[in-house]
Amino acid sequence: MAIEIGAATELDALSAEPIASGRPWAWIRRSRWVTAGLVILGAFVVVAIFGSTMAPYDPSAISGQVLAPPSAAHLLGTTQTGQDVLSQLLVGTQDTLLIGFVTGAIATVLSVVVGVSAGYFAGYGGELLSLLSNIFLVIPGLPLLIVLTSYVPHLSWWMMTLVLSLVSWAWGARVLRAQTLAFRQQDFVQAAKAAGESNWRIILFEILPNEIAIVATSFVFTVVFAISFYVALMFLGIGNINQWSWGTMLYYAQNNEAITSSGAWWWWAPPGLAVALVILALVMLNFGIDEFINPRLRAAGLTRKELRAASKQQGITPVLADRPNAAVIPAEPDGFTWVRRTR
Repeated sequence: MAIEIGAATELDALSAEPIASGRPWAWIRRSRWVTAGLVILGAFVVVAIFGSTMAPYDPSAISGQVLAPPSAAHLLGTTQTGQDVLSQLLVGTQDTLLIGFVTGAIATVLSVVVGVSAGYFAGYGGELLSLLSNIFLVIPGLPLLIVLTSYVPHLSWWMMTLVLSLVSWAWGARVLRAQTLAFRQQDFVQAAKAAGESNWRIILFEILPNEIAIVATSFVFTVVFAISFYVALMFLGIGNINQWSWGTMLYYAQNNEAITSSGAWWWWAPPGLAVALVILALVMLNFGIDEFINPRLRAAGLTRKELRAASKQQGITPVLADRPNAAVIPAEPDGFTWVRRTR
């Protein structure tokens, strides 16, 4: 028995609840990427909200236990001045995630407003908006922050957020502009114009809903960029190093040679691992967004792994092609025959 993956497929019959059945909550329950990403990210959000109350010690309190390894009293050890690493990690989570998500929100709003407007409105207005996004696209963020630091030695978190937003919105705006240019010529937009709909109503209710995937992906990657960039800046000492964050922990660990000579891995490893886990969670969410939005994955309804499992149960031969002229690949060790489209 052969199954062809196309617009109408029998694969949905093999799954009581396809990955992308048009119901977001059903998709969230089925997607492993989204489930894992939400669990990891949710744990860090809880720590960001309640980190100050969860911290066993004052993160700035100095004690006599210098560079003590992890123990029952200090689960993640202490620093060169006897400060508790776990308390610093818990308290620093809020500042790191706050800057990342606020930057992502501001940059996404800017990219939507400028990008969609530049793509929809023809003439000088659209060209000027496109020129504006091109200018911000080439502005280097790190030199700009270094220059600002020379005038304002201790940048506040909102100033850091504003600068990161200004240097990260242009890429999303360029992508949205290109997509809007394509949608502007579609029949449903022309029909809305013929019906007398206003331009802003067409943008908000006709074009923008079809660009939700791009907007969501732009937001996720902007948060990834903001968190990574902020941690790197604080690691270099650019910003308010008196405010606890994961980057501040790495900054003090580097300055006190915990990374190179003292061997105090418990000082720099926890914040580094926390950054990696947050970025991993965001990347998983982006994979889940693509899994839900991508037309081919939505038509398939099953992942390759689920297709193999269903094949073994039903005794079928999967055929990954939606055209009749497909080149047959030799049978794999499991006995199934897979085909590949030739055009």
